[in-house]
Amino acid sequence: MRFGVLGTGHWAATTQAVALAAHPDATLTGVWGRSPAKTQAFADVFGITAFDDVDALLSSVDAVAIALPPEIQASLAVRAARAGKHLLLDKPLALTVESAGAVVDAVTDTGVASVVFFTNRFIPAVDTFLRENAALGGWYAAHATMYASIFQPGNPYAGSTWRKEHGGLWDLGPHALSVVLPLLGPVVELSAADGPHDTVHLLLRHDSGAASTLSLTLDAAPDATSFGFAYFGEHGALTLPAWGDATPVHAFGHAVTALLGAAGGVPHPCDVRYAASITGILGAADQARRTQTIVAV
Repeated sequence: MRFGVLGTGHWAATTQAVALAAHPDATLTGVWGRSPAKTQAFADVFGITAFDDVDALLSSVDAVAIALPPEIQASLAVRAARAGKHLLLDKPLALTVESAGAVVDAVTDTGVASVVFFTNRFIPAVDTFLRENAALGGWYAAHATMYASIFQPGNPYAGSTWRKEHGGLWDLGPHALSVVLPLLGPVVELSAADGPHDTVHLLLRHDSGAASTLSLTLDAAPDATSFGFAYFGEHGALTLPAWGDATPVHAFGHAVTALLGAAGGVPHPCDVRYAASITGILGAADQARRTQTIVAV
């Protein structure tokens, strides 16, 4: 499958392109970015074609991997799907339910395959943990903490405008939800509260009757970073397993394989419809934190 990358930033260069170039069943053929100079530099590193026109890139590939801010991603994903190209997208899918719905409509209308890269879901140890424990059932609570500190000198995401504006809810929230929903089920209502250091705390009620809490920030004090997921159920308490030797590049390689499978008729659970449902939860959380009310999802 011939892939083009849309985006030239750190994630595109160090994860997406590296994984695509190494994948035995994918060919990285071209890149498009918003800066012609960065696009050419990116192309030179990987020995691929630099495109100054999105449609020209689309005409030369079978699929696209997108590494751009969410609202830019959503519009380009619609454009690529309408051109018949399979989609390997990043999270969050979009920043509004309407934009996410437009991507779902485009994929539905054209029949292209889609995979959205929720990193943990493509780590083999995590995937196995979630599948086995979802089958076991009986989970009634989960607690997630994701305290990152990205706005420090030297961090590759320190200058990310959309992350500064939308914070950990939209950047880390999709990661947290992607490993809570498989065990506790869809969210039906929620409340939210803001805290210091741009922290947001969510209390979620799931359709199974279970409840979960998420605490998220991108701007924790440097010595207060923390990442952990705990689950409680009829069979005991568990924590999400560590990645081991896996890296984001390895995980993205598994996502490429998943997209190839989806294009061959084996859909992956992390498709645009699933990602759109998470956009709906995040939108409801934004409403809840603004209005200080319980919001139905």
